[in-house]
Amino acid sequence: MTVDTASKTTENRHRIERVRRDVTRRVLVVRRIARLTPQMLRITLAGPDLHDFVSLGHDDHVKILVPRAGEEPVFPDMSPEGRIDPANKPALRDYTPRRFDAVTGELDLDFALHETGPATEWALRAQPGDMLGVGGPRGSFVVATDFDWYLLVGDETALPAIGRRLEELPASAHALVVAEVAGPEEEQALESKARLTTLWLHRGASPAGTTDQLDQALRGLTLPVGDGYVWIACEILIAKRLRAIMVDERQHPKAWIKAAGYWKRGQADFHETHGD
Repeated sequence: MTVDTASKTTENRHRIERVRRDVTRRVLVVRRIARLTPQMLRITLAGPDLHDFVSLGHDDHVKILVPRAGEEPVFPDMSPEGRIDPANKPALRDYTPRRFDAVTGELDLDFALHETGPATEWALRAQPGDMLGVGGPRGSFVVATDFDWYLLVGDETALPAIGRRLEELPASAHALVVAEVAGPEEEQALESKARLTTLWLHRGASPAGTTDQLDQALRGLTLPVGDGYVWIACEILIAKRLRAIMVDERQHPKAWIKAAGYWKRGQADFHETHGD
């Protein structure tokens, strides 16, 4: 494990660290399945391979290996540089560890079902006892919990990380959530010790990744006083716009913003991060 201090202020406050780890491959078993909303499915995984699982950052990603229907997950061979032969590359997708319980040996992954693909198809057909390959996390981006406020912005793909972050924040913090979902039926119950302000945006019949609702919300949002950290995750082009709004229009410190493109319209297996 290696630790890099990405950013810190004086007197060791507001530390932001990147922690890197060797990738561990695991084969896990589906223990439970729960429908959180019509378009969000939670799958609880378990297995002895989780004995050394560590996830330090609320937006960590594990790489899931999606097996074909009726098959078990088989990890491909990798070169010494960590590359996989494209001819033998299975379907791989990134997911946030929503919850890990070391006592029960359980890992929760939430699947947003707004687009079809190998991971969504697997989640919809999954049954207790099915197996899934899981690799990582290979690193964590750890943001201190001593900021005065936190602004968490995104679409439904960001909700697992937002929900986890809220549960980690102390009562001394003020958390603001701005989330775009299809409609009121997709709103999730969010819990936090922090003082919580939530703004749900409904895009209705508009496809995900096509509206400017998040843009307008950030422009009109009244931010609390004090030091704040901004976290953004959504469709890549929207994430870029939102970061520009916070940096260029609202003059928020670049060091205290992380914006991630969790997906890209029309492109599978996409993940890109900006400003971290």
